[in-house]
Amino acid sequence: MIPLHTLSATVEELITAGHAPADTLNRVVQSVGMALQVDRCFLYVRQPDLGRGRTAFCWRKNEHIPDKNTIQPNWQPDTDTLPAEDPLIRAGLAMKPSVYVDDVDTAGPEVLNRQFEEETFGHRALIHAHIQSGNKLWGILQPCMFGSPRHWTDEEKSQIETILPRLQPVIAAYVASA
Repeated sequence: MIPLHTLSATVEELITAGHAPADTLNRVVQSVGMALQVDRCFLYVRQPDLGRGRTAFCWRKNEHIPDKNTIQPNWQPDTDTLPAEDPLIRAGLAMKPSVYVDDVDTAGPEVLNRQFEEETFGHRALIHAHIQSGNKLWGILQPCMFGSPRHWTDEEKSQIETILPRLQPVIAAYVASA
């Protein structure tokens, strides 16, 4: 168990420990999942200059938590259809702030495409945390809950927003080696 108030310090320690970028990112995803006490957390990483990305890291609280459509072994090209279909990815690509969704079932269509979220991910509450730098989307950190809504507290939001800029250099190192 990682106390929420220590999440940013824990992530900083992981980043400065000198592990390989993939190992560091895997540990960060696990730490975020445990600190937020969510059901699942994954990290979508992008090669913004090549216009492609993949979900490379996923942590689940237990084996009963769905993991469909999470890990993508191959890089996927960005498409024109996904941003048109998914307001969350559109927000990330447009350099908008991260999106905190307390309840997929009650969020408006300007926030998310409910049908897309249900069919693709199946979660009920999520954070769509945008890792951005240099006017480019480098990744999306996505902690989520299944089965019931979840109100994201100010402290949770603060901890997430604190770690996002620290993840970009690690993602850049990871994608450079891919």
